[in-house]
This record gives sequence, C-alpha cells and structure tokens, in this order.
Amino acid sequence: MFSQASKYAIKSIIFIWTQSLEDRIVGAKEIGPTIGAPTPFTAKILQNLAKANLIGSIKGPNGGFYVDETHAKVTLKDVVKVMDGESLFSGCSLGLPKCSEKNPCPLHFEIVKVRQDLERMLTSKSLKLLAVEVIKGETRLSDLG
Repeated sequence: MFSQASKYAIKSIIFIWTQSLEDRIVGAKEIGPTIGAPTPFTAKILQNLAKANLIGSIKGPNGGFYVDETHAKVTLKDVVKVMDGESLFSGCSLGLPKCSEKNPCPLHFEIVKVRQDLERMLTSKSLKLLAVEVIKGETRLSDLG
C-alpha cells in the first residue's frame, strides 16, 4: 500500500520518538539498521522529513534527529504526503484524467469510500502514540529480537 520510502519514513519517525522520549538524539547510522533500511536511503528520507518539519535535526558531530512536542501531532497521513505526494488520496485509480462524480470510472465510488476510510485511519493516531505502543511492547517495528 505504501511506497518503500513511506514505510521507512514511518518506521524512522516511530523509532526517533522512542528515543526522543528518553532524551536521545539518533543518527541515520543507528536508525537504518534498527528499522531494516539501508543507511544511505534512510539518511535521504530523514533529510526530507526534517525539511518538511516532521522531525527535527541537529547538524554536527554530535547531531542527529529528534522529535519533541512540536511534532506530537504528526500523523501517518502527513508522512505519506511528504514521501509519496497526494496520489494515494486523489486521482483516478484507473488513471483516467477526467474521472469525477459526474464522470466516474468503474471504480470511482468504491475507491472514494476506501480513501475516506484510509484517510480516517491515517489521521486517527499520531506517530508519538504509535511509538508509545512500541515502548509498551504492544506493537513492534521489526522482526528483530
């Protein structure tokens, strides 16, 4: 459903939250292996997330990435929009340029319902809350350990 970049971005932010809640700043070299992503790809994703203000970054030898209360309301939808754009939430599923309620493709009305449900799900919890679930052991970020 999500692009590989979105999956890594979501896992990265959740991991960063788990560390930031313990007052730790983390770098791409730690994040990548933890979430099962190549470090160079992770670094690029983290730069995009920081540029979009979904995470914070500190430059320098002791730098890295963090989140704080200014990022507490960031949702899955915010991340997917930054990584993949609006295509998951709009546009014709069959690629027709003029698909609309007045001029629908065969999938239009069903896809509209699915997208509404998906959008509700993607905005229902913040990534901070998802991180708290990981910390409590209710969910997990990887198959490691």
